Amino acid sequence: MSRRARLAFFAVAAAALAVTLGAGLAGLPSFGSQLTAYARMLNAVAQQQRHVTDVVSATTFDYRGIDTLFEEFILLSAVAGISVLLRPLSDETRELPEDKAPDRAIPPPGPAVWLLAVFLSSLLVLIGIETVTHGQLTPGGGFQGGVILASAFYVVYLGTNYRTVERFQPAPLLEASDGVGASGYVFIGLLGLLAGASFLSNVVGLGVAGTLISGGTIPLLNLVVGVEVAAGFAILASEFLDQTAVIRPRRQ
Repeated sequence: MSRRARLAFFAVAAAALAVTLGAGLAGLPSFGSQLTAYARMLNAVAQQQRHVTDVVSATTFDYRGIDTLFEEFILLSAVAGISVLLRPLSDETRELPEDKAPDRAIPPPGPAVWLLAVFLSSLLVLIGIETVTHGQLTPGGGFQGGVILASAFYVVYLGTNYRTVERFQPAPLLEASDGVGASGYVFIGLLGLLAGASFLSNVVGLGVAGTLISGGTIPLLNLVVGVEVAAGFAILASEFLDQTAVIRPRRQ
């Protein structure tokens, strides 16, 4: 395909996307508009029925928990698919690229940069754990907290180098955590069947609203989702950063 044909194809696709996005955004309700009847009903009953102060988490992990189950396995399938797609072949080897330009040697990160990376990554881990464990109390939860936890991986890479990240990343632990997080959601759902109720029924003690131990199965589901999301995004980061290496045919 010629350059002109590619540009023409891109222009048509970009115009179609712009029209679609414009129509979608134009149809959104204005900020502060009246809530729907479904939202008003959940705001009225969620705290009394599930002992939570964050109605979004009650909706995501209880009233519509089966939707979140499918979302979890979509993420798991995406991570597995990308890992298979980007895996090195048996006849390939990898080398980290070197800067071949004369007089352009890249200096190693200084101690201050290393210290800042360690501090920021530790802070992100702390914030991520807080976001996951307080999902039933404040805006946040497993999905948001998992992404924050995984971002600590990127900070270490930016503050040091890929060799350091590759040396210390627990690849088997990340892969196991991704699977355990997804299967944990199913296991918690099975607790409802074991208790004689329906799948994903909230059969754990609801606790006292406004406290850390409240919401029944909601904080448990937040926890396993946070584990899977954090591990999944860390695996994706590892796979994509690994593509910075030069893949060469293995010499016979």
